Amino acid sequence: MTTSYTPPKVWEWDQDSGGKFANINRPVSGATHEKPLPRGQHALQLYSLATPNGVKVTVMLEELLERGIEQAEYDAYVIDIMEGDQFGSGFVDVNPNSKIPALMDFSTAPPTRVFESGSILVYLAEKFGHLLPADHAKRTECMNWLFWQMGSAPMLGGGFGHFYAYAPEKFEYPINRFAMEVKRQLDVLDKRLAEHLFLAGDEYSVADIAVWPWYGALVLGYLYEAAEFLDVTSYGHVLRWAKNIAERPAVKRGKIVNKTWGEPEKQLHERHSASDFDSRTEDKR
Repeated sequence: MTTSYTPPKVWEWDQDSGGKFANINRPVSGATHEKPLPRGQHALQLYSLATPNGVKVTVMLEELLERGIEQAEYDAYVIDIMEGDQFGSGFVDVNPNSKIPALMDFSTAPPTRVFESGSILVYLAEKFGHLLPADHAKRTECMNWLFWQMGSAPMLGGGFGHFYAYAPEKFEYPINRFAMEVKRQLDVLDKRLAEHLFLAGDEYSVADIAVWPWYGALVLGYLYEAAEFLDVTSYGHVLRWAKNIAERPAVKRGKIVNKTWGEPEKQLHERHSASDFDSRTEDKR
């Protein structure tokens, strides 16, 4: 039997609600405890976790290194969001929104903080002159798809992913509502990729790097174990694009940086140099 819910006149925080992430969700911002961030030897210091938003940045950095940009060397440290590391004072100083990923660039004076994954991608692309088209029209199309991802992914993650995979109870309405929207988004991507090799055209860019960890991972079965439920086989062009990107060496490396779950050989908790990948199996290189 379905029971209805009547919102109260004034909302109050119920700390027992929220499912898997209830212990880290709260209606106020700011630090909860003192905890300085570690710092390695490189100018670029990344504080993150291998969620889709975190993977965007590690893939970006590995792509730059793949192109021979030595200044893109970086140290990557885990921010364990289930333990509340994102509310430590050091992390909040870098990202007052307490969300991963966050980046510090110590090559500038004063050092530059960069937060929000899309902002980090653009910052790195502009800093090093790669993966963002120089041509005005092509750059604009690239930015169109980058911002499409930033606006669309909350429907996939906080919407579909939460109610399908993480909510303490399964309810038909929110699952159906967000499944419908995710399928619409996949259709948008499929129609675009039917006409172009990559999202911005024929050139791999930050748009693909932003979208792949969400929608590529979804159709490849890495995200929410929902590929069959969403019938992703009907999005053949997205699958072609996703499989193509998954074979890139930088993507294989980037997706395991700051990963702390799953098979041990597919994890790299911290990354400080290319040699950190040496102990990994060949298909992770």
